[in-house]
Amino acid sequence: MKLKKCLNWGLFLSLIFIINCGFLVVGHRGDPTKYPEETIQSDNSAFDSGADYVELDLHLSKDNIAVVSHDDDLGRMVGTNAIVSQNTFETLSKLQYSNGEHVISLNQLFEYYKDKPNTKFILETKVDHGVNNLEKVIASSIKKYHMENRVMIHSFSAKSLYYFSQLLPNVERIFIVGSLKRINYDTLQYVNAVNVSSDLIKKYPELVKWLHGSDKKIFVWAEMDESPKLWNWLINNNIDGVVTNFPATGFKYKVAKEGSKQVEINKDATYLGFNQAKTIMNPYQPVTNKAKISFLENVHVLKSVQVGNQLYYQLGGNSFVKADYISFDLNYDNLNPYFNSQIKTPSHTKVKVYLSPNHLTYLHKHLRFNQNYKIYGFSGTSKNLWIKTNLGWVQAREILFTNFPINSFAFSRYQLLDANTRYSNIELLSFTILRDPYTQQFNPNLKSFLNHKALS
Repeated sequence: MKLKKCLNWGLFLSLIFIINCGFLVVGHRGDPTKYPEETIQSDNSAFDSGADYVELDLHLSKDNIAVVSHDDDLGRMVGTNAIVSQNTFETLSKLQYSNGEHVISLNQLFEYYKDKPNTKFILETKVDHGVNNLEKVIASSIKKYHMENRVMIHSFSAKSLYYFSQLLPNVERIFIVGSLKRINYDTLQYVNAVNVSSDLIKKYPELVKWLHGSDKKIFVWAEMDESPKLWNWLINNNIDGVVTNFPATGFKYKVAKEGSKQVEINKDATYLGFNQAKTIMNPYQPVTNKAKISFLENVHVLKSVQVGNQLYYQLGGNSFVKADYISFDLNYDNLNPYFNSQIKTPSHTKVKVYLSPNHLTYLHKHLRFNQNYKIYGFSGTSKNLWIKTNLGWVQAREILFTNFPINSFAFSRYQLLDANTRYSNIELLSFTILRDPYTQQFNPNLKSFLNHKALS
């Protein structure tokens, strides 16, 4: 019950929190699918691939040197079962990775990168038996090489992060968790961000909003692979960073997403394309979903995302659709009279054709004179109706509706439209008016329609 209250409070706070649409790409141990993890070659590859940070692990050697390695036992990486904590750095530094590099210290890492200001690191403290001298050694190295603005501290140990809050209060600290039980207000007081497993967010999707509402950044780690499904899910969750084995893939999504603009909407709308629309997992690197939406289908739009010249609407967690045929104002009632019409260019008029009703890019095309165009869908509002043709989008006020249905049902719907939003630019075709063979009278609806056109 207490957790539920916290989450609800977090949701409230999140309403006033402005979320950056991009995220940091963190190379997990460098670029480990290409080169031996935690080597300079691997780190350089990650940075060259677009990583903002490289995540590295640190153990303390027997003689109190911070050693760059994920494992305390180096056997997996160098082929020799040397325990970092049981050997001096002189001994460890003689061991080689498969690319010929030697095991290095944090000081050696900083020495190599000290004059490369765009290289930044997330340093994870490997504390197996509680807080020890490792934090002091790391802090000393960071100060020595003036890396305070180029590092963040990462740890499963809350005690280790608390210690760093005293040693280096201006260096950001990230708490790694795999269970919701580990997140509490006491810990959040001395960390700036939380790094959670993707499984945890899937189980508690409101966790992102809660942490943002608590003014904490959120990073995600997973058994990262090239799965578009996983990446699409991640970037649609407004996270602040991804710790990934594939920094090049992360960078691709980051660039696409940072070129976008997002606006919260949370409104009902109607899809007005005559053909079904495929939904996509995200608008940045589009991957098609199985779900489709049909003509006149009602949808709920969560937010808009502008990517380049194209506007998309988010309909759900991993469901987006191009915004062209989505309208918050138009529906069956105010469009029905025009469904079976075609359009054409009025005399002595050039009707411009546009790329989209949402991004007014003129295509340097015009509708041809004396040619009827089929309607493929609608967009806009009652007062600013847009019509899709095979050439592109045109404004309804600039065209003539032709082949307009004069049957009693269509015309009765037309008469019900508000006079301020009813389009009277309808081409009247020549035809013979037939009298009713029984009453010898004109059809009253047709007569009314003709009188209306004569006056307009």
